[in-house]
Amino acid sequence: MVRSSLIGTVAFNFHLDHCGGLPYLLLKTGVRAKCYMTHATKAIYRYLLADFVRVSNSSGVPDQSLYTDRDIIASLDRIDTLDFHQELEVNGIKFTAFHAGHVLGAAMFLIEIAGVKVLYTGDFSRQEDRHLMCAEIPHVRPDVLITEATYGIHIHDKREDREARFTRLVHDIVGRGGRCLIPAFALGRAQELMLILDEYWANHPELHDIPIYYASQLARKCMAVYQTYIHAMNEKIRNQLANNNPFCFRHISNLKAMRSYSISEQTEHALASKAWLYVAYSRFPVIGTVAAGTNVPTSIEHFDDSGPCVVMASPGMMQSGMSRELFENWCTDRRNGVIIAGYCVEGTLAKQILSLPAEIPTMSGQTLPLKCSVDYISFSAHTDYQQTSAFIRELKPNYVILVHGEQNEMLRLAGALQREYEDDDTCCLELFTPKNCVPVNLRFRGEKVAKVLGSLARNPPKNNQSISGVLVKKNFAYHILTPEELPTYTELATTTVNQLISIPFTGSATLLRFHLSLLAGTVEVVLHKPETVQFRVFDSINVTWRPQQVNLEWKSNPTNDMYADAVQNVVLRAAMQGMPPRGLPHLTEPSKKQLHMALEVTLQDAFGMDCLEVEVEPDAKSILVRVDSHVAEVDLTDLSPLFQTVALAETTELLIGKSKLKPACSSGSIPALVLPFGGMSARRRKVLRLDDFDFIT
Repeated sequence: MVRSSLIGTVAFNFHLDHCGGLPYLLLKTGVRAKCYMTHATKAIYRYLLADFVRVSNSSGVPDQSLYTDRDIIASLDRIDTLDFHQELEVNGIKFTAFHAGHVLGAAMFLIEIAGVKVLYTGDFSRQEDRHLMCAEIPHVRPDVLITEATYGIHIHDKREDREARFTRLVHDIVGRGGRCLIPAFALGRAQELMLILDEYWANHPELHDIPIYYASQLARKCMAVYQTYIHAMNEKIRNQLANNNPFCFRHISNLKAMRSYSISEQTEHALASKAWLYVAYSRFPVIGTVAAGTNVPTSIEHFDDSGPCVVMASPGMMQSGMSRELFENWCTDRRNGVIIAGYCVEGTLAKQILSLPAEIPTMSGQTLPLKCSVDYISFSAHTDYQQTSAFIRELKPNYVILVHGEQNEMLRLAGALQREYEDDDTCCLELFTPKNCVPVNLRFRGEKVAKVLGSLARNPPKNNQSISGVLVKKNFAYHILTPEELPTYTELATTTVNQLISIPFTGSATLLRFHLSLLAGTVEVVLHKPETVQFRVFDSINVTWRPQQVNLEWKSNPTNDMYADAVQNVVLRAAMQGMPPRGLPHLTEPSKKQLHMALEVTLQDAFGMDCLEVEVEPDAKSILVRVDSHVAEVDLTDLSPLFQTVALAETTELLIGKSKLKPACSSGSIPALVLPFGGMSARRRKVLRLDDFDFIT
């Protein structure tokens, strides 16, 4: 990753696989960019990452931690929040957050870069649950859709079916006098299960004497966030707020007397699999599972579990902590039951007991018989195949990039989507399943439009009339304006370079003016004093005569610099030749024939000897200039080109401007008509005789 190219990051949700590396990225890599997330995500972010740091330090090797609690607090200043449907712009890149379902505050982002729209879903779900609305479908067709492939081609059970099965299992366990253990992650699905149980208990008075507990300090801390951000949830929850806050549970309480060991879902995934946590562009080892005998604050000595009850305890994988201790105490009783309600990583106790082994290992190294019931119900908040396919059908993107999934599941999903849409003319998909860190190169063609601003816009050009200005590119927008208006419409400032050349000159001011007239035609007298005379030629070059010296002054630009070179050559030649013995000749206007000849020489020198079909006759009213297939007609009455081919006409008009020579003189020994500098090539740079006049370059 090139640090200077990173202008911002977005966090889709508060899970560690989305924001677990933020403190390191924002504080320890030299990146100056900010991170953007929703308000609810930021509110839970600090608690979740503090939990991750605490678990990492409990391993006994705190030096391997990516960051500290102090880093988490410092990173909050680098995080900006945004509302759903609010559009922000950073360096010309626009992005808007939409509801993604999944967990509280989860967002998908519609990102627009130079007119190309990319929808990155992150983790999302199109199925509305008890408290979260389903993922939105933006009213914009994206060019690229980047979406998750977590469940591949699997299809989830209907929400009503899984909720009914869940409550039936819980009721059966406590109905037979057993204790029901629900290993759950502290945030996300835990709150969904609490809402289900609290409502079920309220509708079944016979269960009111059976307590429901959640044993998670992290869940307790974040419960206030859920109670606050009701407005970010679905309509059903918002309507309940008129009577009571649905997260102020009537039948569920926190085990305050217990010092529970709570870790988040993503923390546990990393610990359980001894995986590597990928953060930005690098990877860092994650601490292994908490071994037996380590100093972990866990206690159930104050918990009276002699009767039926329901306990929701973390961690969800039961590798250690409160859920593990309760399971070891309860697994030998046939009346008890365990309900696994979330995803299980291979190699964890939660995954192991799903196969119903006869015995299970304890944290102390012993074995216990597994006699309690074990059931699995998926309350996953990730999209399944049907949701993903319908989502794509609504959006109709040109490109779909699948991420966030195991390779085989991702390939199955890509194959199924390809087969589903291969005969659909309304949705032409190109699918990609890139591996981690492998770029996907896409090409887009778009129109580049430049907006005209300022005085150029107030005085629009006529048809085929060219305009002159500065083309300014800011981010992905183009504007045309005059150089003088740059500070008004942009953050740019103009700089002027003033050039000054001093040339020794012993001649008179009259001699200087004569030679300047031969070059420029019109010489403006700006200042006339006995010891100082100032002329202006080409409307841009100031020529100041003083005894023994001539100064040239101008504002530097490519055109003025060329004019200044020509004036300098004329001044040097005048200084070398001095005053003619017979004095300066009288200047006269050139004849039409002389002007036509000068025009012919200039055009042939610029476009070639064959550019004119016929010679310019004295009484001709117009001539045709032809270069390849381009034609421009020159009106000889006012020497203006008629716009048949715009590009050639503009060039011809520039050359004609060089050939409009005003003064001439009647002496054959003195230059009478001078072609403009650069108007003739080296092969024709000689004196040309026309009647009694000399053409000199």
